[in-house]
Amino acid sequence: MNAFRVAFRVNFRQTRLTVLAIALATGVSLAAAADDTTTHRKRPVRSERAVAATVVEPGATDASPSIGQVVFQVLLGEIALRRGEAPLAATAYADLALKTQDPKLLERTVEIAGFTRRFDLALQAAQRWVEVEPDSKQAPLMLASVMIMSNQTENLPALLIRMLEQDRAALGDNLLGLNRMLARLPDRVSAFHIIERVGRAFPDQAEAHYAISVAAAGAGQQERARAEARRALEDRPDWEIAALLHAQLLTRLSPVESIDFLQGFADRYPKARDVRMQLARLLVGQKRYDDARRQFNAVLDLSPDSADALFSLGILALQQNDLDEAEKQFKRFLASPATDKNYAYFFLGQIAEERGKSAEALGYYAQLTGGEHYVQARLRGARLLIDQGRFDEAQRLLASAKASSADERTQLAIAEAGLLRDAKQSQQAFDLLDALLAKQPDQPDLLYESALLAEKLGNIPLMETRLRRLIELRPDSAQAYNALGYSLADRNERLAEARELIERALKLSPEDYFILDSMGWVLFRQGDLAGALDYLQQAYARRDDPEIAAHIGEVLWAQGRPEDARKMWLEAQKKHPANEALSEVIKKFLP
Repeated sequence: MNAFRVAFRVNFRQTRLTVLAIALATGVSLAAAADDTTTHRKRPVRSERAVAATVVEPGATDASPSIGQVVFQVLLGEIALRRGEAPLAATAYADLALKTQDPKLLERTVEIAGFTRRFDLALQAAQRWVEVEPDSKQAPLMLASVMIMSNQTENLPALLIRMLEQDRAALGDNLLGLNRMLARLPDRVSAFHIIERVGRAFPDQAEAHYAISVAAAGAGQQERARAEARRALEDRPDWEIAALLHAQLLTRLSPVESIDFLQGFADRYPKARDVRMQLARLLVGQKRYDDARRQFNAVLDLSPDSADALFSLGILALQQNDLDEAEKQFKRFLASPATDKNYAYFFLGQIAEERGKSAEALGYYAQLTGGEHYVQARLRGARLLIDQGRFDEAQRLLASAKASSADERTQLAIAEAGLLRDAKQSQQAFDLLDALLAKQPDQPDLLYESALLAEKLGNIPLMETRLRRLIELRPDSAQAYNALGYSLADRNERLAEARELIERALKLSPEDYFILDSMGWVLFRQGDLAGALDYLQQAYARRDDPEIAAHIGEVLWAQGRPEDARKMWLEAQKKHPANEALSEVIKKFLP
């Protein structure tokens, strides 16, 4: 009965065992049962309607069944289960169990009737089972479960009290299991009242007050919940679980009060590890990082291999930009018994990257086997390889990645397409995304990226079709409006439409430097040089981008300021010597 847990399970392989159990319970030899079973097997198979007609609704007759009838009806129930006729099986078992009052049949009836949600039969069988086997621990537990599942809880408190009294050795644990047992009740207020009535029977048990506190919180009675948590602590002053509950309830009122309470508890009971962990988390929430770090270290003094404390210290150090401390704690975390070390590998890779240790970063990223940072680690690893000129290795790294979802496959494919595009293999990049788009025709990221590649390949109609489809799917996509508008402006086509599209994008994302650049460019195409320069300079102030610099230079040149244009281009070229767009503009104007 420990933890008050029970589930309705139907075993479809126990027909022979059930027949044997009934035979033994009724004093009939196995041979007789087998002979009787064989006799029934030799009979012609009857229709389901005829079989169902042999089953009498429970309570219809008091006549005791013969052993042949018992075995036949058990087989009937099990065969019905195998055929998927669970309601028929429930009726057959209930009829037989209530006539024979055999505990095993009653138990089987409760299982099957509960499984089929025939709670009327399950309740009747469970009540009879409790009567005929009063010393059983399983029978009242099943009865309580049926009451809960059928929401017939009027007599449940009295039943639970009897069950708890019968198992005094496990009283505390069973009281703590009450809320879990009643979790199926849809009405949390009803659950609270039941637990409250049960808890009153054990006023000196701290676990009873804890259970009432949890139930009260679930029912929205926060003041009562706090009062019961305090009472639990009065009975057991050093009980960490109750202290954590009280702190949780206090946090809803005031995190500061909760911190003060936990600090006082930790001062009185210095070895309260879980309390110190929760205290540290609350301190982080209040941005009291140094105090939080002291509490995490206190946990490590108690448990040097505490993975939670080590990881938390690593994250906290990262947040404070203390890379040495973060590295130290994450490496200690790797040596701890923690089972999932992917996070630590990822953060250690980031730290190595920050320090310019590319080989070390690649080593850490390669250690990730899954988790939410797996794809990001592959992408970062690929970028490091590209920076070293190891394009083929980067492509293999992405191609070998094992995506766990469609979104991850999309991210990896887009990244690989980006590598191919940068390597001037735009057609291969487009083919890669186009193949994936055929399986997910309305995937927004694939529509966007493949549209840009289509434009690069000169397929303007396809580019426009895909961007317009993206706008239909995502009318709030500033990038889609901007890409289509900029494409029109760059080709000097349908400028009024281009400006309208870019204005929509700018309204959705007014601080986006690419959209500001597009707005400047369409104004330039329309001849508004002053307006164009204003938007382009706003964009350049937000992002030192070589293409924005190229656009500013063209506007300055058109304004009759060639020296200013030359200065802009050449300064940008020093920072971005490999940028093709900038190089083409310089070649055009400064041959």
